[in-house]
Amino acid sequence: MAPDPVAPTDRTTHLQGLRALATRLDGNVVLPTDADWEAARSVWNGMIDRQPVGVIRCASTADIAAGVMFARERHLLLAIRGGGHNVAGNGTVDGGLVLDLSMLRRVDVDATRRLVRVGGGATLADLDRATMEHTLVVPSGVVSGTGVAGLTLGGGMGWLTRAHGLTLDSLLAVDLVTVDGRSIRASADEHPDLFWGVRGGGGNFGVVAAFEFEARPLGPDVYAGAFYYTREHWVDALMAYAEWAPTIPDDLTTIVTWLTPPDEWLPGHLQGQAMLALSFCWAGPDPADGERATADLLRAGAPDHVATGPTAWLDLQSSADEAFPYGIRAYFKSTYFDDLDAGTIATLAEHSARRRSPLAGTDIHQLGGAFARVADDATAFGRRDARYILNVWGVWRDPADDAIEIAWVRDFWSAMQPHARGGHYVNFLGVDDTAEARSQLREIYGPGIYDRLATLKDDWDPTNVFRLNHNIPPGSG
Repeated sequence: MAPDPVAPTDRTTHLQGLRALATRLDGNVVLPTDADWEAARSVWNGMIDRQPVGVIRCASTADIAAGVMFARERHLLLAIRGGGHNVAGNGTVDGGLVLDLSMLRRVDVDATRRLVRVGGGATLADLDRATMEHTLVVPSGVVSGTGVAGLTLGGGMGWLTRAHGLTLDSLLAVDLVTVDGRSIRASADEHPDLFWGVRGGGGNFGVVAAFEFEARPLGPDVYAGAFYYTREHWVDALMAYAEWAPTIPDDLTTIVTWLTPPDEWLPGHLQGQAMLALSFCWAGPDPADGERATADLLRAGAPDHVATGPTAWLDLQSSADEAFPYGIRAYFKSTYFDDLDAGTIATLAEHSARRRSPLAGTDIHQLGGAFARVADDATAFGRRDARYILNVWGVWRDPADDAIEIAWVRDFWSAMQPHARGGHYVNFLGVDDTAEARSQLREIYGPGIYDRLATLKDDWDPTNVFRLNHNIPPGSG
Protein backbone atom coordinates (compact mmCIF):
# COMPACT_ATOMS: atom_id res chain seq x y z
CA MET A 1 0.00 0.00 0.00
CA ALA A 2 1.31 3.45 -0.89
CA PRO A 3 2.20 5.69 2.06
CA ASP A 4 -0.48 8.10 3.22
CA PRO A 5 0.64 11.64 2.30
CA VAL A 6 -1.72 13.27 4.82
CA ALA A 7 -0.33 14.02 8.27
CA PRO A 8 -2.32 12.49 11.17
CA THR A 9 -3.33 15.91 12.51
CA ASP A 10 -4.55 17.00 9.08
CA ARG A 11 -6.39 13.71 8.64
CA THR A 12 -8.23 14.26 11.91
CA THR A 13 -9.24 17.73 10.79
CA HIS A 14 -10.46 16.44 7.43
CA LEU A 15 -12.49 13.69 9.12
CA GLN A 16 -14.14 16.23 11.38
CA GLY A 17 -14.94 18.39 8.39
CA LEU A 18 -16.42 15.45 6.48
CA ARG A 19 -18.63 14.52 9.43
CA ALA A 20 -19.95 18.07 9.48
CA LEU A 21 -20.42 18.07 5.72
CA ALA A 22 -22.40 14.82 5.88
CA THR A 23 -25.22 16.56 7.76
CA ARG A 24 -25.79 18.83 4.74
CA LEU A 25 -25.72 16.20 2.00
CA ASP A 26 -28.50 14.37 0.20
CA GLY A 27 -26.17 11.39 0.06
CA ASN A 28 -23.70 10.30 2.72
CA VAL A 29 -20.06 10.14 3.69
CA VAL A 30 -18.12 6.93 4.30
CA LEU A 31 -15.09 7.16 6.58
CA PRO A 32 -12.30 4.67 7.43
CA THR A 33 -14.03 3.79 10.70
CA ASP A 34 -17.26 2.73 8.96
CA ALA A 35 -18.15 -0.92 8.41
CA ASP A 36 -18.49 -0.48 4.65
CA TRP A 37 -15.17 1.37 4.22
CA GLU A 38 -13.39 -1.41 2.33
CA ALA A 39 -16.16 -1.63 -0.23
CA ALA A 40 -16.42 2.16 -0.48
CA ARG A 41 -12.73 2.72 -1.20
CA SER A 42 -12.23 -0.16 -3.63
CA VAL A 43 -12.38 -0.05 -7.42
CA TRP A 44 -12.67 -2.73 -10.08
CA ASN A 45 -8.93 -3.23 -10.65
CA GLY A 46 -7.58 -5.25 -7.73
CA MET A 47 -4.09 -3.84 -8.29
CA ILE A 48 -5.34 -0.50 -6.94
CA ASP A 49 -5.08 -0.35 -3.14
CA ARG A 50 -5.45 3.25 -1.98
CA GLN A 51 -6.63 4.92 1.21
CA PRO A 52 -8.62 8.14 0.76
CA VAL A 53 -9.48 10.30 3.76
CA GLY A 54 -13.13 9.76 2.93
CA VAL A 55 -15.69 8.93 0.26
CA ILE A 56 -18.67 11.15 -0.49
CA ARG A 57 -21.52 9.17 -2.00
CA CYS A 58 -23.26 11.89 -3.98
CA ALA A 59 -27.03 11.75 -4.40
CA SER A 60 -27.45 15.10 -6.14
CA THR A 61 -25.66 17.73 -8.17
CA ALA A 62 -25.50 19.81 -4.98
CA ASP A 63 -23.56 16.99 -3.29
CA ILE A 64 -21.04 17.00 -6.13
CA ALA A 65 -20.58 20.74 -5.81
CA ALA A 66 -20.15 20.48 -2.05
CA GLY A 67 -17.50 17.79 -2.49
CA VAL A 68 -15.58 19.78 -5.08
CA MET A 69 -15.55 22.86 -2.87
CA PHE A 70 -14.52 20.82 0.21
CA ALA A 71 -11.55 19.37 -1.67
CA ARG A 72 -10.55 22.77 -3.04
CA GLU A 73 -10.73 24.56 0.31
CA ARG A 74 -8.63 21.89 2.00
CA HIS A 75 -6.21 21.35 -0.91
CA LEU A 76 -7.14 17.66 -1.10
CA LEU A 77 -6.56 15.57 -4.21
CA LEU A 78 -9.95 14.80 -5.72
CA ALA A 79 -10.87 11.50 -7.40
CA ILE A 80 -14.13 11.10 -9.32
CA ARG A 81 -15.69 7.65 -9.50
CA GLY A 82 -18.48 6.81 -11.92
CA GLY A 83 -18.59 3.06 -12.41
CA GLY A 84 -15.17 2.51 -10.80
CA HIS A 85 -14.19 0.31 -13.76
CA ASN A 86 -11.26 2.42 -14.98
CA VAL A 87 -8.24 0.15 -15.40
CA ALA A 88 -5.81 2.88 -14.28
CA GLY A 89 -7.65 3.25 -10.97
CA ASN A 90 -8.39 6.96 -11.28
CA GLY A 91 -11.56 6.55 -9.20
CA THR A 92 -9.66 6.53 -5.92
CA VAL A 93 -6.67 8.26 -4.33
CA ASP A 94 -4.28 7.99 -1.40
CA GLY A 95 -4.87 10.71 1.17
CA GLY A 96 -7.46 12.57 -0.91
CA LEU A 97 -11.21 12.70 -1.33
CA VAL A 98 -13.36 10.44 -3.52
CA LEU A 99 -16.61 11.64 -5.05
CA ASP A 100 -18.58 8.44 -5.67
CA LEU A 101 -21.45 8.98 -8.13
CA SER A 102 -22.87 5.46 -7.87
CA MET A 103 -26.11 6.73 -6.31
CA LEU A 104 -26.76 8.81 -9.46
CA ARG A 105 -27.77 5.86 -11.66
CA ARG A 106 -31.14 6.94 -12.92
CA VAL A 107 -31.80 6.50 -16.66
CA ASP A 108 -34.79 8.28 -18.26
CA VAL A 109 -35.82 7.41 -21.82
CA ASP A 110 -37.97 9.63 -24.02
CA ALA A 111 -38.79 7.00 -26.62
CA THR A 112 -40.72 9.38 -28.86
CA ARG A 113 -37.78 11.74 -29.28
CA ARG A 114 -35.17 8.99 -28.81
CA LEU A 115 -33.49 10.95 -26.03
CA VAL A 116 -31.84 9.28 -23.03
CA ARG A 117 -30.78 11.07 -19.86
CA VAL A 118 -28.23 9.13 -17.80
CA GLY A 119 -26.92 9.81 -14.30
CA GLY A 120 -23.17 10.16 -13.85
CA GLY A 121 -22.92 6.96 -11.81
CA ALA A 122 -24.85 4.68 -14.16
CA THR A 123 -23.30 1.57 -15.66
CA LEU A 124 -23.80 0.13 -19.11
CA ALA A 125 -26.16 -2.43 -17.57
CA ASP A 126 -28.34 0.41 -16.21
CA LEU A 127 -28.34 2.12 -19.59
CA ASP A 128 -29.03 -0.97 -21.67
CA ARG A 129 -31.87 -2.22 -19.47
CA ALA A 130 -33.65 1.12 -19.71
CA THR A 131 -33.26 1.63 -23.45
CA MET A 132 -34.10 -1.97 -24.41
CA GLU A 133 -37.56 -1.53 -22.89
CA HIS A 134 -38.17 0.71 -25.92
CA THR A 135 -36.03 -1.28 -28.41
CA LEU A 136 -33.54 1.56 -28.42
CA VAL A 137 -29.81 1.61 -27.74
CA VAL A 138 -26.98 4.04 -27.08
CA PRO A 139 -23.69 2.74 -28.54
CA SER A 140 -21.44 1.74 -25.68
CA GLY A 141 -18.79 -0.74 -24.53
CA VAL A 142 -18.76 -4.50 -24.08
CA VAL A 143 -18.67 -5.07 -20.29
CA SER A 144 -21.92 -4.26 -18.50
CA GLY A 145 -20.26 -3.11 -15.27
CA THR A 146 -18.41 -0.30 -17.04
CA GLY A 147 -19.41 3.22 -16.01
CA VAL A 148 -21.16 5.29 -18.65
CA ALA A 149 -19.27 8.41 -17.54
CA GLY A 150 -15.69 7.26 -17.97
CA LEU A 151 -16.49 5.33 -21.14
CA THR A 152 -18.17 8.33 -22.78
CA LEU A 153 -15.65 10.99 -21.75
CA GLY A 154 -12.81 8.88 -23.18
CA GLY A 155 -14.52 7.51 -26.29
CA GLY A 156 -16.69 4.41 -26.09
CA MET A 157 -15.89 1.49 -28.43
CA GLY A 158 -18.11 -1.54 -28.64
CA TRP A 159 -20.41 -3.67 -30.78
CA LEU A 160 -21.92 -0.70 -32.63
CA THR A 161 -18.79 1.33 -33.40
CA ARG A 162 -18.95 0.86 -37.17
CA ALA A 163 -22.73 1.25 -37.33
CA HIS A 164 -23.14 4.28 -35.05
CA GLY A 165 -19.71 5.47 -33.95
CA LEU A 166 -18.36 5.96 -30.45
CA THR A 167 -20.51 6.54 -27.39
CA LEU A 168 -19.40 10.17 -27.38
CA ASP A 169 -20.66 10.54 -30.96
CA SER A 170 -24.22 10.06 -29.65
CA LEU A 171 -23.76 12.58 -26.84
CA LEU A 172 -26.01 15.66 -27.07
CA ALA A 173 -25.30 17.46 -23.80
CA VAL A 174 -23.81 17.15 -20.32
CA ASP A 175 -24.71 18.67 -16.96
CA LEU A 176 -21.33 19.49 -15.46
CA VAL A 177 -20.16 20.79 -12.08
CA THR A 178 -17.25 23.18 -12.53
CA VAL A 179 -14.22 23.77 -10.35
CA ASP A 180 -16.00 26.67 -8.60
CA GLY A 181 -19.08 24.58 -7.80
CA ARG A 182 -21.34 25.92 -10.53
CA SER A 183 -23.70 23.60 -12.40
CA ILE A 184 -23.77 24.27 -16.14
CA ARG A 185 -25.04 22.59 -19.27
CA ALA A 186 -22.70 22.08 -22.21
CA SER A 187 -24.00 21.22 -25.67
CA ALA A 188 -23.61 22.33 -29.26
CA ASP A 189 -25.48 25.52 -28.33
CA GLU A 190 -24.31 26.13 -24.75
CA HIS A 191 -20.58 26.32 -24.00
CA PRO A 192 -19.84 24.58 -27.32
CA ASP A 193 -16.05 24.64 -26.80
CA LEU A 194 -16.45 22.83 -23.49
CA PHE A 195 -18.85 20.35 -25.09
CA TRP A 196 -16.23 19.67 -27.75
CA GLY A 197 -13.62 19.03 -25.03
CA VAL A 198 -15.60 16.60 -22.85
CA ARG A 199 -16.06 14.36 -25.90
CA GLY A 200 -12.66 12.72 -25.65
CA GLY A 201 -10.89 15.00 -23.16
CA GLY A 202 -11.99 12.96 -20.17
CA GLY A 203 -12.64 14.43 -16.74
CA ASN A 204 -10.24 17.33 -17.12
CA PHE A 205 -12.86 20.09 -16.98
CA GLY A 206 -15.38 19.16 -14.29
CA VAL A 207 -17.65 16.47 -12.90
CA VAL A 208 -20.44 15.30 -15.20
CA ALA A 209 -23.59 14.78 -13.15
CA ALA A 210 -25.72 13.69 -16.12
CA PHE A 211 -25.46 12.89 -19.82
CA GLU A 212 -28.03 13.29 -22.58
CA PHE A 213 -27.74 10.92 -25.54
CA GLU A 214 -29.41 10.30 -28.86
CA ALA A 215 -30.65 6.70 -29.02
CA ARG A 216 -30.92 4.43 -32.06
CA PRO A 217 -33.46 1.71 -32.89
CA LEU A 218 -32.15 -1.78 -32.12
CA GLY A 219 -33.23 -5.11 -30.76
CA PRO A 220 -34.33 -6.62 -28.61
CA ASP A 221 -32.35 -9.26 -30.54
CA VAL A 222 -29.39 -8.82 -32.87
CA TYR A 223 -27.63 -11.24 -35.19
CA ALA A 224 -24.28 -11.88 -33.51
CA GLY A 225 -21.76 -14.55 -32.66
CA ALA A 226 -18.24 -15.79 -33.23
CA PHE A 227 -16.17 -18.17 -35.31
CA TYR A 228 -13.61 -19.97 -33.13
CA TYR A 229 -10.21 -21.25 -34.27
CA THR A 230 -7.62 -23.39 -32.51
CA ARG A 231 -3.98 -22.31 -32.48
CA GLU A 232 -2.90 -24.16 -35.61
CA HIS A 233 -5.49 -22.18 -37.59
CA TRP A 234 -4.82 -18.70 -36.20
CA VAL A 235 -2.64 -17.42 -39.04
CA ASP A 236 -4.90 -18.75 -41.81
CA ALA A 237 -7.99 -17.35 -40.08
CA LEU A 238 -6.41 -13.92 -39.75
CA MET A 239 -5.29 -13.91 -43.36
CA ALA A 240 -8.86 -14.66 -44.43
CA TYR A 241 -10.16 -11.99 -42.06
CA ALA A 242 -7.68 -9.44 -43.44
CA GLU A 243 -9.14 -9.89 -46.93
CA TRP A 244 -12.76 -9.97 -45.79
CA ALA A 245 -12.90 -7.16 -43.19
CA PRO A 246 -12.40 -4.21 -45.60
CA THR A 247 -15.36 -5.41 -47.70
CA ILE A 248 -18.05 -5.61 -45.02
CA PRO A 249 -20.96 -3.16 -44.65
CA ASP A 250 -21.00 -0.56 -41.89
CA ASP A 251 -23.81 -2.31 -40.03
CA LEU A 252 -21.37 -5.10 -39.19
CA THR A 253 -18.85 -4.49 -36.38
CA THR A 254 -16.17 -7.12 -35.76
CA ILE A 255 -13.85 -7.73 -32.81
CA VAL A 256 -11.01 -10.25 -33.03
CA THR A 257 -10.16 -11.80 -29.67
CA TRP A 258 -7.59 -14.25 -28.34
CA LEU A 259 -8.89 -15.80 -25.13
CA THR A 260 -9.63 -18.99 -23.24
CA PRO A 261 -13.44 -19.02 -23.48
CA PRO A 262 -15.66 -20.24 -20.65
CA ASP A 263 -16.36 -23.94 -21.00
CA GLU A 264 -20.05 -23.36 -21.73
CA TRP A 265 -19.14 -21.49 -24.91
CA LEU A 266 -17.43 -24.48 -26.55
CA PRO A 267 -17.98 -28.21 -27.13
CA GLY A 268 -16.11 -30.52 -24.78
CA HIS A 269 -13.14 -31.29 -27.05
CA LEU A 270 -12.27 -27.58 -27.35
CA GLN A 271 -12.74 -26.52 -23.75
CA GLY A 272 -9.78 -25.08 -21.87
CA GLN A 273 -7.87 -24.16 -25.04
CA ALA A 274 -6.60 -20.79 -26.13
CA MET A 275 -8.79 -19.78 -29.06
CA LEU A 276 -9.01 -17.06 -31.67
CA ALA A 277 -12.57 -15.73 -31.86
CA LEU A 278 -13.67 -13.70 -34.88
CA SER A 279 -16.72 -12.09 -33.27
CA PHE A 280 -19.33 -9.81 -34.80
CA CYS A 281 -22.58 -7.95 -34.28
CA TRP A 282 -24.99 -6.98 -37.04
CA ALA A 283 -26.87 -3.73 -36.32
CA GLY A 284 -29.05 -3.69 -39.44
CA PRO A 285 -32.81 -4.31 -39.38
CA ASP A 286 -32.73 -7.68 -41.16
CA PRO A 287 -30.72 -10.51 -39.48
CA ALA A 288 -30.62 -12.34 -42.83
CA ASP A 289 -28.45 -9.55 -44.20
CA GLY A 290 -26.03 -10.09 -41.34
CA GLU A 291 -25.89 -13.80 -42.03
CA ARG A 292 -25.13 -13.12 -45.68
CA ALA A 293 -22.45 -10.57 -44.74
CA THR A 294 -20.55 -13.16 -42.70
CA ALA A 295 -20.90 -16.02 -45.17
CA ASP A 296 -17.80 -15.12 -47.17
CA LEU A 297 -15.60 -15.42 -44.10
CA LEU A 298 -17.01 -18.88 -43.42
CA ARG A 299 -16.28 -19.94 -46.97
CA ALA A 300 -12.65 -18.81 -46.62
CA GLY A 301 -11.95 -21.59 -44.12
CA ALA A 302 -14.03 -23.68 -41.78
CA PRO A 303 -13.75 -22.62 -38.09
CA ASP A 304 -13.31 -25.20 -35.38
CA HIS A 305 -16.56 -24.01 -33.84
CA VAL A 306 -19.38 -21.70 -34.95
CA ALA A 307 -21.70 -19.96 -32.49
CA THR A 308 -23.95 -17.49 -34.31
CA GLY A 309 -27.60 -16.54 -34.42
CA PRO A 310 -30.20 -14.21 -32.93
CA THR A 311 -28.92 -12.96 -29.59
CA ALA A 312 -30.64 -10.75 -27.02
CA TRP A 313 -28.81 -7.43 -26.89
CA LEU A 314 -28.69 -7.57 -23.09
CA ASP A 315 -27.10 -11.03 -23.27
CA LEU A 316 -24.49 -9.86 -25.77
CA GLN A 317 -23.67 -6.82 -23.64
CA SER A 318 -23.06 -8.97 -20.56
CA SER A 319 -21.35 -11.90 -22.31
CA ALA A 320 -17.83 -10.65 -21.43
CA ASP A 321 -18.60 -9.88 -17.79
CA GLU A 322 -17.28 -13.18 -16.52
CA ALA A 323 -13.86 -12.37 -17.99
CA PHE A 324 -13.61 -9.07 -16.07
CA PRO A 325 -14.95 -9.68 -12.53
CA TYR A 326 -14.73 -7.01 -9.85
CA GLY A 327 -11.46 -7.17 -7.93
CA ILE A 328 -9.43 -8.85 -10.69
CA ARG A 329 -5.90 -7.58 -11.29
CA ALA A 330 -5.57 -5.86 -14.65
CA TYR A 331 -3.11 -4.02 -16.87
CA PHE A 332 -3.88 -2.87 -20.44
CA LYS A 333 -2.01 -1.29 -23.34
CA SER A 334 -3.34 -0.31 -26.75
CA THR A 335 -2.16 0.96 -30.11
CA TYR A 336 -3.68 1.80 -33.49
CA PHE A 337 -2.66 0.10 -36.74
CA ASP A 338 -3.89 -0.05 -40.32
CA ASP A 339 -2.78 -3.28 -41.96
CA LEU A 340 -3.12 -6.98 -41.20
CA ASP A 341 -0.17 -7.96 -43.36
CA ALA A 342 1.92 -11.10 -42.88
CA GLY A 343 4.32 -9.47 -40.40
CA THR A 344 1.54 -8.02 -38.27
CA ILE A 345 -0.34 -11.31 -38.23
CA ALA A 346 2.79 -13.22 -37.23
CA THR A 347 3.45 -10.82 -34.35
CA LEU A 348 -0.14 -11.03 -33.14
CA ALA A 349 -0.18 -14.82 -33.24
CA GLU A 350 3.25 -15.21 -31.63
CA HIS A 351 2.60 -12.94 -28.68
CA SER A 352 -0.96 -14.12 -28.14
CA ALA A 353 0.47 -17.64 -27.84
CA ARG A 354 2.80 -16.43 -25.06
CA ARG A 355 -0.14 -15.49 -22.89
CA ARG A 356 0.32 -17.05 -19.47
CA SER A 357 -2.84 -16.22 -17.55
CA PRO A 358 -5.94 -18.00 -18.89
CA LEU A 359 -7.89 -14.86 -17.92
CA ALA A 360 -5.81 -12.55 -20.13
CA GLY A 361 -6.36 -11.86 -23.79
CA THR A 362 -6.12 -9.60 -26.79
CA ASP A 363 -8.74 -7.65 -28.72
CA ILE A 364 -8.60 -6.07 -32.15
CA HIS A 365 -11.50 -3.67 -32.70
CA GLN A 366 -12.23 -3.04 -36.36
CA LEU A 367 -12.90 0.66 -36.94
CA GLY A 368 -14.15 2.49 -40.04
CA GLY A 369 -17.80 3.00 -40.93
CA ALA A 370 -19.59 5.61 -38.81
CA PHE A 371 -16.50 5.96 -36.61
CA ALA A 372 -14.50 7.18 -39.62
CA ARG A 373 -17.17 9.56 -40.92
CA VAL A 374 -16.65 11.96 -38.00
CA ALA A 375 -14.04 14.61 -38.72
CA ASP A 376 -10.92 14.50 -36.55
CA ASP A 377 -11.57 18.00 -35.22
CA ALA A 378 -15.31 17.54 -34.59
CA THR A 379 -14.59 16.09 -31.14
CA ALA A 380 -11.53 15.73 -28.94
CA PHE A 381 -11.14 12.14 -30.15
CA GLY A 382 -8.80 11.94 -33.13
CA ARG A 383 -7.35 9.19 -35.34
CA ARG A 384 -10.66 8.64 -37.07
CA ASP A 385 -8.87 7.27 -40.13
CA ALA A 386 -7.33 4.34 -38.22
CA ARG A 387 -8.56 0.94 -39.40
CA TYR A 388 -7.91 -1.12 -36.25
CA ILE A 389 -7.00 -0.74 -32.61
CA LEU A 390 -5.23 -3.41 -30.57
CA ASN A 391 -5.90 -3.77 -26.85
CA VAL A 392 -3.72 -6.23 -24.92
CA TRP A 393 -5.45 -6.97 -21.65
CA GLY A 394 -3.50 -8.61 -18.90
CA VAL A 395 -5.93 -10.05 -16.36
CA TRP A 396 -4.93 -12.33 -13.47
CA ARG A 397 -5.67 -13.08 -9.82
CA ASP A 398 -2.42 -13.65 -7.89
CA PRO A 399 -0.41 -10.55 -6.85
CA ALA A 400 2.72 -12.68 -7.15
CA ASP A 401 2.13 -12.72 -10.91
CA ASP A 402 2.05 -8.93 -11.33
CA ALA A 403 5.52 -8.56 -12.83
CA ILE A 404 5.26 -11.39 -15.35
CA GLU A 405 1.75 -10.46 -16.51
CA ILE A 406 2.62 -6.77 -16.93
CA ALA A 407 5.76 -7.78 -18.83
CA TRP A 408 3.68 -9.88 -21.24
CA VAL A 409 1.45 -6.90 -22.03
CA ARG A 410 4.35 -4.49 -22.44
CA ASP A 411 6.40 -6.90 -24.55
CA PHE A 412 3.42 -7.56 -26.82
CA TRP A 413 2.77 -3.83 -27.20
CA SER A 414 6.45 -3.12 -27.96
CA ALA A 415 6.58 -5.89 -30.57
CA MET A 416 3.59 -4.32 -32.34
CA GLN A 417 5.16 -0.87 -32.65
CA PRO A 418 6.89 -1.53 -36.01
CA HIS A 419 3.44 -2.37 -37.39
CA ALA A 420 1.54 0.39 -35.59
CA ARG A 421 0.81 4.04 -36.22
CA GLY A 422 1.28 5.00 -32.57
CA GLY A 423 -1.11 6.49 -30.07
CA HIS A 424 -3.22 5.02 -27.31
CA TYR A 425 -6.92 4.83 -26.54
CA VAL A 426 -7.14 6.64 -23.20
CA ASN A 427 -9.81 4.27 -21.84
CA PHE A 428 -7.32 1.41 -22.24
CA LEU A 429 -4.37 3.03 -20.47
CA GLY A 430 -3.04 0.79 -17.68
CA VAL A 431 -2.04 1.59 -14.12
CA ASP A 432 1.44 3.05 -14.53
CA ASP A 433 0.63 4.40 -17.96
CA THR A 434 -1.35 7.27 -16.46
CA ALA A 435 1.91 8.99 -15.55
CA GLU A 436 3.76 7.58 -18.55
CA ALA A 437 1.17 8.81 -21.01
CA ARG A 438 1.18 12.38 -19.74
CA SER A 439 4.34 12.92 -21.72
CA GLN A 440 2.64 11.28 -24.71
CA LEU A 441 -0.74 13.03 -24.65
CA ARG A 442 0.24 15.43 -27.42
CA GLU A 443 0.90 12.38 -29.60
CA ILE A 444 -2.27 10.64 -28.43
CA TYR A 445 -4.52 13.57 -29.28
CA GLY A 446 -2.42 15.18 -32.00
CA PRO A 447 -1.03 18.70 -31.60
CA GLY A 448 -4.15 20.51 -32.84
CA ILE A 449 -6.53 18.71 -30.47
CA TYR A 450 -4.07 18.79 -27.58
CA ASP A 451 -3.48 22.54 -27.79
CA ARG A 452 -7.22 23.19 -27.90
CA LEU A 453 -7.75 20.95 -24.85
CA ALA A 454 -4.95 22.76 -23.01
CA THR A 455 -6.64 26.09 -23.68
CA LEU A 456 -9.90 24.70 -22.29
CA LYS A 457 -8.02 23.48 -19.22
CA ASP A 458 -6.67 26.99 -18.65
CA ASP A 459 -10.19 28.37 -18.93
CA TRP A 460 -12.10 25.82 -16.85
CA ASP A 461 -9.61 24.35 -14.35
CA PRO A 462 -6.56 26.65 -14.15
CA THR A 463 -5.37 25.15 -10.83
CA ASN A 464 -5.73 21.55 -12.04
CA VAL A 465 -8.16 20.41 -9.36
CA PHE A 466 -9.39 17.74 -11.80
CA ARG A 467 -6.03 16.07 -12.29
CA LEU A 468 -6.67 12.43 -11.37
CA ASN A 469 -7.36 11.42 -14.96
CA HIS A 470 -5.35 11.30 -18.16
CA ASN A 471 -4.36 14.79 -17.27
CA ILE A 472 -3.75 17.79 -19.47
CA PRO A 473 -2.03 20.28 -17.15
CA PRO A 474 -2.92 23.98 -17.34
CA GLY A 475 -0.45 26.03 -19.32
CA SER A 476 0.67 23.07 -21.45
CA GLY A 477 -0.68 24.32 -24.76
